Amino acid sequence: MESNPVPIMATQRLDKWLKIARLFKTRSQATEACDERRVKVNGQVAKPAKEIRIGDTLTIRHHGGTYIELEVVQLCSKSIAAALARQLYTLHVRETTPEEQELMKLFSEAVKRVRPAYKGRPTKKERRRLEQHRRDSNPWR
Repeated sequence: MESNPVPIMATQRLDKWLKIARLFKTRSQATEACDERRVKVNGQVAKPAKEIRIGDTLTIRHHGGTYIELEVVQLCSKSIAAALARQLYTLHVRETTPEEQELMKLFSEAVKRVRPAYKGRPTKKERRRLEQHRRDSNPWR
């Protein structure tokens, strides 16, 4: 096994690095996590196209309330074996405190209340119900 997986780069896209480091199975999952504000770089919420460097600290929040904190040790331009991918970062796992878990639970409940019930086009059943409502509430018919 080689000690240096690939040539050294100065910067790399965050979503690409997360996939190569095998922290997410696909690049689209890494992008989705960034879009959902679950990934921070040096304490700042990061977009998928954020350029990361060696020495940056990443914080990834998983659904179970577990935060993964890691430091970028190496950058890589292509997919590599799992054993080599673990050499790209140093890992620090911490559990959330009960207060943090309670705050996350309250926040997720608040977000659920604000989200619209339906996304996209209405179904045929919903469309018929809307048309019926419009017919019934029209005073000029």
